[in-house]
Amino acid sequence: MVNNKLLQNLSQNLLKILDDDEYYDITIEVGNDPHVNIFRAHKVILYYRSPYLRSILSTNKKKDDEVLTHIKLPNILPEIFQIILRYIYSGTLSLNLNEYETSDIIKILIAANELNLQELIILLQSFLIEYRSDWIELNLNEVYQTIFENNSFLELQKYCDHLISIRPDNIFKSLGLSSTPEKLLVKLIQNDNLQMSAIHVWEYVVKWGHAQNPELPSDPTNFSKEDFNTLKNSLQRCIPFINFYNLTSEEFSDNVLPYENILPNELYKDILRSYLKPNNQPIKKLEPNIIKGVENVYEINPKNIDSKIITSQHA
Repeated sequence: MVNNKLLQNLSQNLLKILDDDEYYDITIEVGNDPHVNIFRAHKVILYYRSPYLRSILSTNKKKDDEVLTHIKLPNILPEIFQIILRYIYSGTLSLNLNEYETSDIIKILIAANELNLQELIILLQSFLIEYRSDWIELNLNEVYQTIFENNSFLELQKYCDHLISIRPDNIFKSLGLSSTPEKLLVKLIQNDNLQMSAIHVWEYVVKWGHAQNPELPSDPTNFSKEDFNTLKNSLQRCIPFINFYNLTSEEFSDNVLPYENILPNELYKDILRSYLKPNNQPIKKLEPNIIKGVENVYEINPKNIDSKIITSQHA
């Protein structure tokens, strides 16, 4: 208890140093026009608290004692850097984490990563996983894109992979076409627990490809050779994980055939062969339909090319 009180006093004293307007020896320009702020600070504290700033200060030692050191951090928002700077001096955040919006915590996490503040990175990841899991699930495409840009957020990466493995359907339904990163889409469609028909997966993947290339015509009959190549390049990592053999002949004809030019030749030929084989049976099971006035029950499967035909003899 006494130690906690002493640490609180030390933290408050260091914050007073931050507010000092006389003995600072460095200025930090944060943000981009028109949102730029200049912060005053002390090199010795920055040097020992942030490995990133230490590397900058080591190569920018001032030669003249009358000249202030000036560095720029254009990738960090001024309001986020103010929170970070107070943490650097005091070891605490200006507010309890519960009082921050989740989107702001993500921004603080990204800034902490740029400045290589490992303790803060660990703290923020743990808080997000424990207290903001619902938000993460609803905004997984945004979170996923952020955390997989580098390997600093390993705990969040593991947690997102866990969400994908146990609730892929919920996540799939919440995705935004234009904002979903390719890596996340591929991870979802190759998930064995994804309870979605092959045709719905294919339709979503095609829509996603169009969203990544909004200049493409909406109707594939109007595609040029270059348009097909563009879409093919966007979907090349997704196509191997779509079970085309689970499509009915009608689904294949209506939804896949117009895009045949984006499929690898061998795959396309193999799919065609599978539909042309006698006694071809779909992989997914269908409930049999009962025809009134007929003693036997026949499986009426419009998804099969060679579905059984009821003749007048049967009648």
